[in-house]
Amino acid sequence: MLKIGFVPYNEFTRIRDANIEEFDKLRIVSAFCRLNTLSAVKKAGSGHLGSSFSALDIVVFLYFNEMNTLDLGIENPDRDIYFSSKGHECPGMYSVLFSAGIISYEKLLKLRRLGGLDGHPDIKIPGIEANSGSLGMGISKAKGMGLAKMLRGNEGRVIVMTGDGELQEGQIWESLQTTVHQKINNLHVIVDFNKIQTDKAVSEIIDLRDLERKFEVFGWHVERCDGHDFTKLSQVFKDFKGVTDRPKVLIADTVKGKGVSFMEGPTSLKSNGGLYQWHSGAPDDEAYEAGIRELVESANAELKRCGLDSLTLEEVETREKRRPKLKDSAEKVVTAYGEALVKLGEKREELIVLDADLSADCGLRPFENRFPERFVENGIAEQDMVSMAGGLALHGFLPVVNSFGVFLASRANEQIYANASEETKIIYVCHYSGLIPAGPGKSHQSLRDISLFGALPNCVILEPCNAEETRNVIEWCINEAKESCMVRLVISPSPRTILLPEGHTFKPGEGAVLTSGRDAVLFAYGPVMLHEALLASEILEERNISLKVVNMPWLNRLKSDWIENSVGECELIMTLDNHAPIGGFGDMMTSVVLGSEKLRNRKFRKLAVNGYPACGTPQEALKAHGIDGESLAHIVLKEVGSR
Repeated sequence: MLKIGFVPYNEFTRIRDANIEEFDKLRIVSAFCRLNTLSAVKKAGSGHLGSSFSALDIVVFLYFNEMNTLDLGIENPDRDIYFSSKGHECPGMYSVLFSAGIISYEKLLKLRRLGGLDGHPDIKIPGIEANSGSLGMGISKAKGMGLAKMLRGNEGRVIVMTGDGELQEGQIWESLQTTVHQKINNLHVIVDFNKIQTDKAVSEIIDLRDLERKFEVFGWHVERCDGHDFTKLSQVFKDFKGVTDRPKVLIADTVKGKGVSFMEGPTSLKSNGGLYQWHSGAPDDEAYEAGIRELVESANAELKRCGLDSLTLEEVETREKRRPKLKDSAEKVVTAYGEALVKLGEKREELIVLDADLSADCGLRPFENRFPERFVENGIAEQDMVSMAGGLALHGFLPVVNSFGVFLASRANEQIYANASEETKIIYVCHYSGLIPAGPGKSHQSLRDISLFGALPNCVILEPCNAEETRNVIEWCINEAKESCMVRLVISPSPRTILLPEGHTFKPGEGAVLTSGRDAVLFAYGPVMLHEALLASEILEERNISLKVVNMPWLNRLKSDWIENSVGECELIMTLDNHAPIGGFGDMMTSVVLGSEKLRNRKFRKLAVNGYPACGTPQEALKAHGIDGESLAHIVLKEVGSR
């Protein structure tokens, strides 16, 4: 049996009330928080452990030794403010907030669940001072907070943590020079310098070189120390208090995965061929048990050294251990994409693939390994990457640009527009598109990309439904398209393999009818929404209502006559968008329907992700927005009526 255990709140109060040295308390609290972080991520099924563990000692030190926040209260305008710019370490942050009595035990147990704790920081959670978004924003936001304190005459410091890979973002360097120029001297920056990005060393992605000198040149006061040594952290912040004429930065040397030996950066890199294994995701049962055992032993050794009783965990979940799957039957369109890139790269020597520190997530590693000279790693810097692609395109190369959709479409939108105005051809691939997975929260859910790319007059937007169609889409974009293209790809395994009709041919502007129906027709795209549409069709079939489901991979290039033929005699036309309702596929279909004499008098309804996206499991998020299979079936029943 697998037992998932947490350190209850009374154990933290026991340590804080104990008659032991202050730094001993911090070491024990950190050990307890690591336990809760590991268990929360395991229970959630996903999360960021490596970054949580590297930053955790610093966060514990700030809240329980350095800042006045807990003494004054988290709403006091004179309080010290701390928040994270990178946001990946929020499972550890939540554990610290729980240990301080700011968030409840019930919330801690609902990491990445609807109504619980978002996968990235969100200000609706008590103790969270700012939302994280695309990396690089934090110092600028902290600068605004610091200025607000100055204008109102409030005391307190603003402390913001950045990642080391995050320093590749251009906005960081803008904020460094303006903070000094604007004399916002109540601002402190902490760099969690764990030296590893998503799965490779920072030095391999984009080497930061002499960080201390870089900050000094911008006019900052710089200190550097071991980010896991409370004595050294204390000395640095004492030194900071004597510096009042400039902003301060601490470069904290940390270890990614600190506290669990096999998760620690140097060990993991060595055992996995130079790749770091624990940036994101939950450990399997064996790794969880090994990690929790090591953390409990470390905590108890610290307790024993201080003359305190051993730790008592509270088990919140016990279940049968999950046996490792021999083979995952669910297909991933991103895998098919990576394989197709390699085949196309063998035939097209002008093909250049660009990445933003997401090679593994985006399925690019096969191309990276096969054609290293034509694979360009730009690090966490989408704007730079997109403009570089523009330069390549102007000189006869065919760039394929990759990042998560929410970062690529919006962060680099001006650069994408400039490239488009030059009328060259570039392929943009927006990974992680749509609502799912919803666990990381709104900072990662891409629901604006169709509207942003759709405003360009010379860009074709597509989203494939399965591996076969993914290969067709990429081959068409690279070999046949005359304009630039944007391809949306989901990152998770497909809920089911979407089966296209036998003999189906991939043609521009046309899709595929997946189920026949006479009462209503639902146009959708991509594996997530088509799965829900097919589920609705199956539910409705039991009620003697037939729903025609149509796969339409072309999101802004639609053939009107094909749409008319696909609708047939159905009086109700519906669209299902894995996107916001404004500027998505539904709006493109609206133009077709209104422009058609055959269709304009039919009942038409757009369904999409309304409001900001929900955080939770896939089914929680889909149901919260009313676009899961059951909800879709209910909508059709209401519109058509049961027989």
